[in-house]
Amino acid sequence: MEVGNNITTVTTSVLLGLSNNPQIQALLFVLFLGIYLLTLMGNLTMLLVIRADSHLHTSMYFFLSHLSFLDTFYSSIIVPKLLENLLSKWKTISPLECFTQISLVIFSGATEACLLSVMAYDWFQAVCHPLLYVVAMNRQVCTGLVGASWAIGVGTGLVNSILLDQQHFCGPNLVHSFACELPPVLLLACSDPYISIASILTTMVVLGLGTLVLFLGSYTCIIMTALGINSVTGRRKIFSTCFSHFLVVTIFYGSGVFRYMTPASGSALEQVVSVKYSVVTPLLNPLIYSLKNQEVKAAFKRVLARKPRLTF
Repeated sequence: MEVGNNITTVTTSVLLGLSNNPQIQALLFVLFLGIYLLTLMGNLTMLLVIRADSHLHTSMYFFLSHLSFLDTFYSSIIVPKLLENLLSKWKTISPLECFTQISLVIFSGATEACLLSVMAYDWFQAVCHPLLYVVAMNRQVCTGLVGASWAIGVGTGLVNSILLDQQHFCGPNLVHSFACELPPVLLLACSDPYISIASILTTMVVLGLGTLVLFLGSYTCIIMTALGINSVTGRRKIFSTCFSHFLVVTIFYGSGVFRYMTPASGSALEQVVSVKYSVVTPLLNPLIYSLKNQEVKAAFKRVLARKPRLTF
């Protein structure tokens, strides 16, 4: 702590974590380490398969590769520090680490919201306008949509980070979470956090609602088109894909809205929700979107079946 002008400034924060019981902490360490390794393996495998197999060089898998990279990045923001604290007696985090973690979480969340809506638009074009799909979703358009998604994520993270940096923090220095997230950290602010709260709520409403409307609009058109298809196999494939996408979006938006649009209290339910979207969701995305996909399975088999070429 640094004291000056009768104001105590927080120089180190303590993450209260999920449990103080050493035995439970050991079990959680093994559990989250396993989830993290599976997350890395699943998402990196998707990236390698998409890159290695020419059959997957389409717009759908182009977007999916960016989602896999983002999930790998997002998981690595949260889980390594969580694992460190589960083994450490003193679960501290510096202001710079905490600030960086908050900024990257906001950036990742905003980028993922944009990518999910872009993927919905891509599927809409594929189902509703199949004859124009190759033209409508050419490489230049896909690159522009992905670039815009990352740019919006960077801008959102930057704006909220600048406003957070204006806050003054003083004791207590206890963060009621296993990671630095904006809602519980703002409880430590001695200055009025109104601007930061207004900023994150505006982000959730404008960006969250905007991308959700695009997603729901795309899938409404997809479902209406699917109902008019005579092929039972075609309808089944479309509805199967729609269900997978809806499951991902429900988990993502439901968790985000609950965590960032309700007052922070440090409750057990908030911890469960945080674990779900920061630890579990990056693992589920490759499973839901990709590893159950027949095209991905076939591509994976082709990649494994290739004989390595020896050069001398």
